[in-house]
Amino acid sequence: MPATLQAAVLGVVQGLTEFLPVSSSAHLILARTFFGIDAGRFGLSFDVACHVGTLIAVLIYFRPEVEQMIRSLPRVFNPGAVVRNAPETGLGSGGDEENQGARLAWLLVVGTIPAVVVGLLFNTEIEEHMRVPLVAAIALALGAIVFFIAERAGTKTRSDRSLTMAEAFWLGCAQAVALIPGVSRSGVTIAVALFMGLRRRDAARFIFLLAIPAILAAAASEGVKVLKAGLDADMAILFVIGIVSSAIVGYVAVRFCIRYFANHSLDLFAWYRLALAGAVVVWMFR
Repeated sequence: MPATLQAAVLGVVQGLTEFLPVSSSAHLILARTFFGIDAGRFGLSFDVACHVGTLIAVLIYFRPEVEQMIRSLPRVFNPGAVVRNAPETGLGSGGDEENQGARLAWLLVVGTIPAVVVGLLFNTEIEEHMRVPLVAAIALALGAIVFFIAERAGTKTRSDRSLTMAEAFWLGCAQAVALIPGVSRSGVTIAVALFMGLRRRDAARFIFLLAIPAILAAAASEGVKVLKAGLDADMAILFVIGIVSSAIVGYVAVRFCIRYFANHSLDLFAWYRLALAGAVVVWMFR
């Protein structure tokens, strides 16, 4: 398979699976394994580049929310005023647009902290020891069980506008766990949001917004490494192909997910994760 096609395939896989609760990292690992793609050439740095593509997709889809947060920057740097003026019900339940945007920004900041800390402390261990098919298969299966429980335990009556800073932090902790391949950033955080009683559509909306700073942080970290190591013209072209393909497919995927989760449960994805985990185990021990 030509290198350009490999880059496009990995970009499409990333775009499809970043927002679906099936784990993009697991699918990228499995795609490289099944298609014989060079993991050294298309390693973690390329994965992060593909994540940048999905970041572009989510920024475009949630442009109104992003613009609202940008307009509220003066109040973002005065969190005390935001908290004092915010209604008890939380984000967007009253108050002016700037307060709502500032509060959303702070929720995302608080929710990003755990993933940044865990990434800085354990990124090397995760990259060297956990980016393998068996870990992905185990995480896929465990995640499926969590989905089944969350769907049946959560009340699914709350709006994302009622989220508190403490709840944003716990969602951030769930996002940090998703650094393990197979867990799924969107999957585990939506499941935790359901445990908190959020409606599926509202949970998905906040979780996709929460991915923005996390992906930015990962891209910045890996970008520094890439710049230090140098990037030749051929590899730069492959990075661009991965980014563009993941952005296009990612935009379609996020539109689908927001609409799908309005009326459907996580059960379909839970069964898919179990089937894929079983197929991986059979393939490994055949």
